[in-house]
Amino acid sequence: MRHTLLVELRTLRYFVAVAEHSSVSAGAEIVRVTQPALSRQIRQLERELRLTLFHRHGNRLELTAAGAQFLPVAREVLDRADEALSAADALAAGRLVRLTIAAPTTTLTDVIAPFLATFGPDDPMPTVVETTGTAALRRGADLAIVTQRPQAAWGRLPLAVLPLWAYVPEGHRWFGKASVPLEQLVREPLVVLDPSFRPRRILHEALSVDSLPTPELVECGNAQVAQALAAAGRGVAVVSDDPRFGLHGLQIGSSLGPLRITLFAAWDPAHHAARSLAAMAHRLRTFCAERYGPDVLPT
Repeated sequence: MRHTLLVELRTLRYFVAVAEHSSVSAGAEIVRVTQPALSRQIRQLERELRLTLFHRHGNRLELTAAGAQFLPVAREVLDRADEALSAADALAAGRLVRLTIAAPTTTLTDVIAPFLATFGPDDPMPTVVETTGTAALRRGADLAIVTQRPQAAWGRLPLAVLPLWAYVPEGHRWFGKASVPLEQLVREPLVVLDPSFRPRRILHEALSVDSLPTPELVECGNAQVAQALAAAGRGVAVVSDDPRFGLHGLQIGSSLGPLRITLFAAWDPAHHAARSLAAMAHRLRTFCAERYGPDVLPT
């Protein structure tokens, strides 16, 4: 029958101090206890573990084989304990230790990844989740970047209003132009994303409002692939991501004005670090203005 073992973290710290200095006297100075008390604690630990951790040679101690194998385990336990205490302190103070950001693929590539590259040592450890919508907040994400206004139940901040681009390769008759009317665009074969993507829905809505026919469409599921097809001359790519493959982007004019896509940050207002998340969203908004220019800021 296995025995129940409860080893105090303090005792593990004593063991590590003695092991690292091969001396009870040196270890006692490090952990600030008397030598007799430290010796008793080490012997008590050996009894609890049912292991001989040290060979004793007068005032010198040498790790046994078992002690040498146990040392990295003890260090790992202490490191994890320190991390847990730091996390608890951060939670109590409403700070973020880790940050999970959920966003669509294009936003992750063009906005979130460059934003995370600006993080410093005092920022939370970030991770990202490739997904759409605020449902990710219910699955553990801290901050969701979405392309439609979140419901009022969520904390939210509009981040940027970005163009929907019509990308053409060098040599195309529109190359170098600033914009193209939607009524001219529909005369070209268009490389578009599937209807689950917001840019495709924005295009469809604009065609409906302007009573324009649906053009010839080449559909794909990735914005970078759409640009690659445009670079290969298969059509004009209508996407919202940054230019690639030497393509030139034109803004798309419609009866309602240029086609745009709005990014929002959303978070749970009941999150323990809701204030920190709001501050992070404002940082991201500022980053978008620095990256794309102040004109992208929502009014």
